[in-house]
Amino acid sequence: MPSVAILAFDGISPFHLSVPCAVFGSSALEGYFELLICAESPGALTTSAGFGLHVHHGLEALLQADVVVVPSWCSPQAEASADLSAALRAAHAKGAQIIGLCIGSFVVAQAGLLDARRASTHWRAAEVFAQRFPHVALDANVLYVDEGDVMTSAGTAAGIDCCLHFVRKRLGAEAAARVARHLVVPPHRQGGQAQYIEQPIADNARDDRLADTLAWARAHLDQAHTIDSLAARALMSRRTFTRRFHASTGTTVNRWITEQRLGAAQRLLESSDLPIDQVAARAGFGSAVSLRQHFVRTLQTSPLAYRRAFKGRDEARPVLAATAAR
Repeated sequence: MPSVAILAFDGISPFHLSVPCAVFGSSALEGYFELLICAESPGALTTSAGFGLHVHHGLEALLQADVVVVPSWCSPQAEASADLSAALRAAHAKGAQIIGLCIGSFVVAQAGLLDARRASTHWRAAEVFAQRFPHVALDANVLYVDEGDVMTSAGTAAGIDCCLHFVRKRLGAEAAARVARHLVVPPHRQGGQAQYIEQPIADNARDDRLADTLAWARAHLDQAHTIDSLAARALMSRRTFTRRFHASTGTTVNRWITEQRLGAAQRLLESSDLPIDQVAARAGFGSAVSLRQHFVRTLQTSPLAYRRAFKGRDEARPVLAATAAR
């Protein structure tokens, strides 16, 4: 059973600690992961909410784990100890997946695991992060960054997105969707942190029209969509639609449509044996050539290679079934 070591510390936010617990410990995964809550000093810890925790495992749990999660940290200015940094480096060297959520990315960066790599963190801490770790390519506009063996996320709820992304990579889209349904959250959110930094003026009627239009577009990705056609469906001017779209999603219309089509193509490649040209048509790319170009540009792989890689994850499904049968 793969183990997930989650680092707790004195004064931790219960929400941040609960995020990886809720995802990796979800009943929707049927006990696939073993959770190990650990701390630099095991025993009694306080939380920011005023109640206490009792942690049984020390930093040795990081060396035993397949996945190590730093769910947050004391503050952006707080230094991690030399022992904690060394334990993270040792876990990474042994092949563990390292995940830094919210300002937990500071701890991962201090351990040197993000040097010359991309990373994300909470937008409020982005300036401090850039000052402390100039050798890290900070992207404060995205919800999470996947650098393969190291992942980092933006603040708070973006940690759920990051953990669901790892489940999707490890066990497939179906498993991630089950967890998302269990948590009553979307399995994948589009856009970036910009949609949460700037709060647009409330206009419920127009917001509803925008939401309905985006839902319609997602259900009709095989059709041609333009800013003007979507604005007309939302009963807005092009300028108003563009402004409200960016405030809601944090991205452009064309980029959003492409992301939606890529996601649809990924799901079809994962869950069906449709020929590539049919996948391209259903996802709205028009041709297999166009689909391949977008896959190579965005995912650095081809549709066929993506399908083969995903089918290789099927070996995890018997493990889930066997676990559920016990």
